Amino acid sequence: MLKRLFDRPASSLPGARWLLRLWPDSLYGRLSLVMVAGVLATQMVVSGLWATQMRSSAEVETRAAAQHIGFSAASALRFFKSLPPNYRPLMLEQLHEMGGTRFFINMNRQPVFLPFKIDQPLTQLVNAEVAATLRRELPPLSRFEIAFAPVESLPVSDERITAQDLPDNWVQHILLIKPRPAPVLVIQAEIEPGNWLYLATVMPDPYFLETNSPYTLDRIVLQVLTLATVLLLSLIVVRWLTRPLDMLADAAEAFGKGDLPVLPETGSREYVRSARAFAAMQERIQRYIEDREKLFAAISHDLRTPITRLKLRAEMLDDDAARREFHEDLDELDVMVKGALQTVKDSDIHENRTRVSLDALLGRLVRDAQLAGQSAHYEPCGLTVLAKPLALKRALSNLLENGLAYGQRVDLRCDEGVGKVVISLRDHGPGIPEEAMARLFEPYVRLDHGRQSNRHGMGLGLGIARNIIQAHGGTLSLSNHPQGGLLAQVTLPA
Repeated sequence: MLKRLFDRPASSLPGARWLLRLWPDSLYGRLSLVMVAGVLATQMVVSGLWATQMRSSAEVETRAAAQHIGFSAASALRFFKSLPPNYRPLMLEQLHEMGGTRFFINMNRQPVFLPFKIDQPLTQLVNAEVAATLRRELPPLSRFEIAFAPVESLPVSDERITAQDLPDNWVQHILLIKPRPAPVLVIQAEIEPGNWLYLATVMPDPYFLETNSPYTLDRIVLQVLTLATVLLLSLIVVRWLTRPLDMLADAAEAFGKGDLPVLPETGSREYVRSARAFAAMQERIQRYIEDREKLFAAISHDLRTPITRLKLRAEMLDDDAARREFHEDLDELDVMVKGALQTVKDSDIHENRTRVSLDALLGRLVRDAQLAGQSAHYEPCGLTVLAKPLALKRALSNLLENGLAYGQRVDLRCDEGVGKVVISLRDHGPGIPEEAMARLFEPYVRLDHGRQSNRHGMGLGLGIARNIIQAHGGTLSLSNHPQGGLLAQVTLPA
């Protein structure tokens, strides 16, 4: 079963498509996601371990403090139970005047009702530990009650007297009322019927309840600031590492469009090596292209002279059939040489990129075609592109001439997409068979209906147009229009 699960493609696993949608495409996004996820996971694990340790430590300390208070309370209960009843009020008065001992002590006829009690895990632990200590240290008592209550409006007697009503010297050394009140542990035990001893005190750590929750506001703010600092530094480092790759990709894309970018040779050792290797590669490719174009142009130009001589010698042949065959072969060779020269000339256009208005460029091409008696129509769009004007004009002119030659009428329009501009040229000809669509961009390829419609063509216009458009970072696609004719779509970066 496990083997079948792992042999399945990732896209077919449950939730895999959802995870793939969250996975960024860029290296910067992936590294950032991994760094952020790693930091967050580490922070959560460390915070969880720290919180568990804090709670465990708080429980141990609270348990020990509760046992200490339980022993002290048992001693106080034994002492008051051993006093004669008429001596107890005198002892209470002396304790009050002295400021008390560990406890604020009072005698009541019945247990004092505590309207507000504090019920938390640590207070329950203290109550249980104090009760267990009292049961161990004292003989069986009739009844006793243990509870935590806030010191504000804390009743201390069955006559509705509160801690705030008592003189300061009675409670200031026992109960924390000002400036920061602390919860009070109240122990009430029946030492004999009708006499309840009231003991009130604070824990050795008065604010022990705050240690039960490690995620206090100040700690949360500190952790958030620490986490934000680490994440920010991580993102800066990731951006610093991936920035050279973006520069290298931009330079390669610009070089593919015909520009000659220069990468700065500063930064890490690996990036400097990559920049130097890219510059050397760019220089070799540029030199190779220039040498190839020069050689191609020179060979094509030099072939015209022997072709002309062969035509003159062919005129001297007595056999008419042989002379016609020689002329046909030489004419075909001459067309190929002229086509080669035209290809080099049309593709090798050195000019700077500038903002080109498509309305002005396409409108001029359509007007020239209309003045020549041809049918062309253009819908203004108001769009502009960053391009080489003469090169783009030559590419679009080739497409328009092809459409007029083979389709009699051409409709042009421009549309704006996300980050791109699409120029559509639709003719009203017979269209092209689907199986022949892929061969149209090959040199000297012409279909049968093309030879009949345009005998002077050489089959180079589409290839030249595609090369120019690709040098602009765009694409040229051909398809049959649903309503008939051929549709040529030029996509350029906006």
